[in-house]
Amino acid sequence: MKDISDIYIIGVDENRPPALRKEPYIDLYFKLNHQAPEAWCKLFNDLVAKLEATPKIDPVQGLIITSWVRLPDDIPAHLKALQQKVAECTAKYIEKIELARAVEKSASADVGKAEGPQGKLNKIIEGLDFASGKPH
Repeated sequence: MKDISDIYIIGVDENRPPALRKEPYIDLYFKLNHQAPEAWCKLFNDLVAKLEATPKIDPVQGLIITSWVRLPDDIPAHLKALQQKVAECTAKYIEKIELARAVEKSASADVGKAEGPQGKLNKIIEGLDFASGKPH
């Protein structure tokens, strides 16, 4: 999978181009440059849940943002708003990942500082030299 920090909208889904119909809205299907992780999609859906056009991305497929507008003239502003939400989502997603890593690192550091028999065991395991077992 590609780097999460480079997710952006690359265009309209070529299989479902916008079309004028008798209904008072235009369905839009914006395609991302690569598949987004499920957790990113869920975060995106939460961020855009209160927008009028109810944009959504299927968390399993993670590639197409579905939305709508009432008038063709609304599309450029709507796209700009979605682009901002994609960037905001990516920033929040990365922040969550970094926080989880920091918590994990802190927890593993605490394990290494344990006292008593567990502390002794942790120090022995930490000090093992696995490189000396490599074939030369």
